[in-house]
Amino acid sequence: MNQKNHSSDSYNPDVLTCLANLSNDEVFTPPSLVNNMLDLLPQELWSNPDAKFLDPVTKSGVFLREIAKRLMTGLEKKIPNKQKRINHIFEKQLYGIAITELTALLSRRSVYCSKTANGKYSICETFKDAQGNIRYERMQHTWENGKCTQCGASQEVYERGDEAESYAYNFIHTENPNKLFKQKNMKFDVIIGNPPYQLTVGVEKDNYSIPLYHLFVEQAKKLNPKYLTMIVPSRWFAGGRGLDDFRNEMLNDNRMRIIYDYPEAIDCFTGTQIKGGVCYFLWDRDNPGLCKVTTNLNGKESASMERPLLEKGADTFIRYNDSISILHKVKNQSNRFLDEIVSPQTPFGFVTSFKGYKKSKSNSVKIYISGGCNYVPIKSINKGKELINKYKVFIAKAGSGSDKFPHTILGQPFVGEPNSISNQTYLVIGPLKSENECKNLIKYINTRFFRFMVLLKKNTQDAMRGTYGFVPFLDLNEEWTDEKLYKKYGLTKEEIAFIESMIRPMENSQHQDFQD
Repeated sequence: MNQKNHSSDSYNPDVLTCLANLSNDEVFTPPSLVNNMLDLLPQELWSNPDAKFLDPVTKSGVFLREIAKRLMTGLEKKIPNKQKRINHIFEKQLYGIAITELTALLSRRSVYCSKTANGKYSICETFKDAQGNIRYERMQHTWENGKCTQCGASQEVYERGDEAESYAYNFIHTENPNKLFKQKNMKFDVIIGNPPYQLTVGVEKDNYSIPLYHLFVEQAKKLNPKYLTMIVPSRWFAGGRGLDDFRNEMLNDNRMRIIYDYPEAIDCFTGTQIKGGVCYFLWDRDNPGLCKVTTNLNGKESASMERPLLEKGADTFIRYNDSISILHKVKNQSNRFLDEIVSPQTPFGFVTSFKGYKKSKSNSVKIYISGGCNYVPIKSINKGKELINKYKVFIAKAGSGSDKFPHTILGQPFVGEPNSISNQTYLVIGPLKSENECKNLIKYINTRFFRFMVLLKKNTQDAMRGTYGFVPFLDLNEEWTDEKLYKKYGLTKEEIAFIESMIRPMENSQHQDFQD
């Protein structure tokens, strides 16, 4: 470890701040962010010569390197000799499990100053083998019915020869990760890292991916450290594909003591877009209690609030502290919510790729698709039949616009006349009694208030039925405006200002008519 001070004219930038990401799935962590995460930990750890730290997903070695810097300072009085202190820290306190052979070499180079731990240029003198405490072992997936039993990888995509990376990550492909180290029954005080976020499986479409990060968090908890801190996508706040059980477990765990949330990942990882943003957290095994929540949006940090991860009556995490009072006011006056009449995805059984037929034939109905409409025979419709002849509103299941706030949150809805359906591009809200109810619902959807209530549950690009669970079900014989809604729920000037800082007006009040 280089402890020398550099003058400004000889300064060399930290190479770990300049690394390009492997992909949006495997994101390198900048040193500044690592130190923000380390600041969550008790200061006494840095002067404890017995504390053990594990990065189970090391890519660049930056977590171990920054921990080493703190220990070098904190242990100076207890181990005055610099070389003995270095030897002790690297051999007895710091451990890493690399995600690939390449990142193992990179991590050793940045931590030990040598790609081999026992090499000539290694700053630690006591390692006997090349890997030191940064281990990597090539593993294989365990296939069953075409999928890996540990991570869900597709056998078709990831059954590769020895010449290609298998992405069978060590930490989640072994029952006991301790077996990767020579020491038996290792007990870690801190597990910290930035795990791979997802794995492309190419089953339903070329870029179809499954989440992975929750598997690393669950495996880390099995090792029962005193502290666990990781940075992961924020999509788990509201569940999602394969994440519902993980969400429930995390939100009901009162050992989750701190969450720093970045709704826009670019505020955390420069140049990286991750839908729904990212967060890092502190799990404190021996000190349960309320969670301190802080949001960083557009580079501005909100006032922190200590609160339960689950508000009364909620099944998802409310990420914005300023929204809690608004939600309480709405729920206190609401008996029904709009998700009751929002369809699941694929409301009529036709996937997005189904386009229907250009010409209308007898006994056919209009089918709305992305960018237009076609026709489909009634006899081919096996789902959602009760909605075909009713008035309804269609709305895209995917959100609209960029990730930058203020955001529109939803795409523009439009009236679904009787004898019309859609493919998976749209969800259906209905049935409704008349065209007038449809138009009033569209005006309601276009309010900032409506879309703000959707935002509270929408942590991904898609806005499925569950995201409408906080939107109050109102009388659609009445036209609703933001002014009427703000007054109805008794919102303060500050609450109104917060809503309008998050949600921008809809650009068009009516959806462009589709042409036959």
